[in-house]
Amino acid sequence: IFRGDIKNWKEVGGVNKAISLYGRQANSGTFVFFMENVLGNKDYSANMKRMNGNSQIVEGVLADEAGIGYVGIGYVYDDHHKVRSGLTVLSVAVKQGDKPVSPLVSENVKSGRYPIARTLLQYTNGKPSGAVKDFIAFELSPEGQKIVEDLSFFPVAGEYLKQNKKAGF
Repeated sequence: IFRGDIKNWKEVGGVNKAISLYGRQANSGTFVFFMENVLGNKDYSANMKRMNGNSQIVEGVLADEAGIGYVGIGYVYDDHHKVRSGLTVLSVAVKQGDKPVSPLVSENVKSGRYPIARTLLQYTNGKPSGAVKDFIAFELSPEGQKIVEDLSFFPVAGEYLKQNKKAGF
């Protein structure tokens, strides 16, 4: 769909309407990740509306009954941690015939079963100190990780948690 090979919802069992594509701008890490991991390093459809951010994609899809887009999981939820009214979050199968996997089940994302997920990393110029070190320590604290979860993102876990503990956080 996002390469433009499928242009109408009727081609995938939907109504006879042209598909409206919503995605990120080329300078976005999300744009690059989706292109590499979903489109197989092929170009996006020239008809895709390139939006400045995830919120604009959600708003575009909500206003367009033929719209489809991709966003970070935290952007699909409302203030009550429910999927925003009017949005449908799609489950994805890696291969045809596989059982589709939902990103709304956190274990699917954390375990890698949901295939369209990426880790977000932070970088510092050298070993962090002062306020930067304090901020990272807060982010990784139980209180900071609760904020991450409250915003519908996933906490630091697994190998990344081990690396941060080894670094003194």
